[in-house]
Amino acid sequence: MSTPQIIPPGSTIGILGGGQLGRMTALAAARLGYRCLVYAPDEHSIAGDVAAGYVRGDYDDTDALARFARRVDVITYEFENVPEAAVVACLEHKPVRPGVTPIHVAQHRLREKQFFATLGIGTADYQPVRNEAELAAATALPGILKTCREGYDGKGQARVHDRASLEAAWERLGRRECILEALVDFRCEVSAIVARGLDGAMRCFPIGLNDHRDGILHTTTVPADLAAETLAMAERFGLALAQGLDLVGLVALEMFVTQDGTVLANEMAPRPHNSGHWTIDACATSQFEQLVRAICGLPLGPVDVTAPSRMENLIGEEATD
Repeated sequence: MSTPQIIPPGSTIGILGGGQLGRMTALAAARLGYRCLVYAPDEHSIAGDVAAGYVRGDYDDTDALARFARRVDVITYEFENVPEAAVVACLEHKPVRPGVTPIHVAQHRLREKQFFATLGIGTADYQPVRNEAELAAATALPGILKTCREGYDGKGQARVHDRASLEAAWERLGRRECILEALVDFRCEVSAIVARGLDGAMRCFPIGLNDHRDGILHTTTVPADLAAETLAMAERFGLALAQGLDLVGLVALEMFVTQDGTVLANEMAPRPHNSGHWTIDACATSQFEQLVRAICGLPLGPVDVTAPSRMENLIGEEATD
């Protein structure tokens, strides 16, 4: 079996998506000696502002994607809603890491939950609600009804208490393909961010203790003040997910911790994660540097905590208050 080729400093990394995570990745890449070329459909890109170049193009423009891919040595994506077809189109020309499978799984909530189950990763009880028959058969109440696609940060979902509210919520969500997840009596929420390199080596950043407000991450605290057994379970699930996806790059797994310390997976993101921003200032290797190391075949960096930290996730105007 041949060893995957290392992509050395001086090479160019392509980034699909022009947002804040792409910006932070480009800054980390520059410190390691790499150039970045950003591709996104927007007129202005905050990632492109700090990259060596910016290509504006639609995600369904295969010719533009091909021209972009030919200018880089490896490609990654900075958010999981880049169309899967765009990733496949790029893969015809250059390696795309973390790859197609992680984005295929992450873009569909029911598929995601089913994938967790195949890896032995626990979840809340869930049921598909894709048609009238499944709506009538659904029993995971009280629960949260979520669209299978395109929902994030509390969007595309509704809390339901009984059958009447479930039926009304499905109507409000456009009778789309949904998943009904039973409510979890959880003590707190945590996240594991795992890097996996070209050689299969894996590193899990210390587990972050998360606080959400209105469905959006508010703070992350590290070290997490939880039982060692709970932290070990969360790390084990993160590592199992990275291995199961066969990814090269980063994956974040958000989880609930129940009152008895059991860990249940909520959702994944195959990219740097807002709950990992603390690593920029309080970890031996930031999550963004670790992503660059992984996709370029460099040794993964250490993940030792250099100082206890509490990160506050500032959104929009909060950053200037």
